[in-house]
Amino acid sequence: MNSEMTKYKFAGFGGQGVLFIGKVLAQAGMLDKQQVTWFPAYGPEMRGGTANCSVVISTKRIGSPTVGKPDIALVMNEASYHKFVDSVVPGGTLYVNSSMVPELPGREDIRFVRVPVNEIAHEIGEAQVANIVMLGVMQAITPTLSDDILEKALMELAGKKPELAELNKRALNAGKEYAKSL
Repeated sequence: MNSEMTKYKFAGFGGQGVLFIGKVLAQAGMLDKQQVTWFPAYGPEMRGGTANCSVVISTKRIGSPTVGKPDIALVMNEASYHKFVDSVVPGGTLYVNSSMVPELPGREDIRFVRVPVNEIAHEIGEAQVANIVMLGVMQAITPTLSDDILEKALMELAGKKPELAELNKRALNAGKEYAKSL
């Protein structure tokens, strides 16, 4: 992983919150006074269609907001797995929502982290925070920014209502806890 620049790709179908977690990471990068880009891409169907975003966090100027070869990719559904598994740089990490993506042929040169985020989110009591659970796992295993800054960014973007703030904190912490078992 290049410590000066980290390139991310988050992908899933619309409604899974992949664009949102990209925004949270980008916001955290800005709070950390780094150079940041967030670049969304949508399928034509919007909700239920495919959605992905590229995020770049760097200590230096960023040449392009698009990410063709991410250091870290996160896929929330099987279509996104097939679309992005081959794009991760050798030595990179692919986070896979094992609740929706079966064991599939992979690659030997990247790290796979399979997480049943839908089940973990369900245990917390809210299926819609599966994306935040995955963000917590990613933060625990391949952190680019401090926990405090990431949590502050999450609260700025999702903490408008106290009950949502608490739910998102629980989801982020559940992801970090799950990562300890890996």
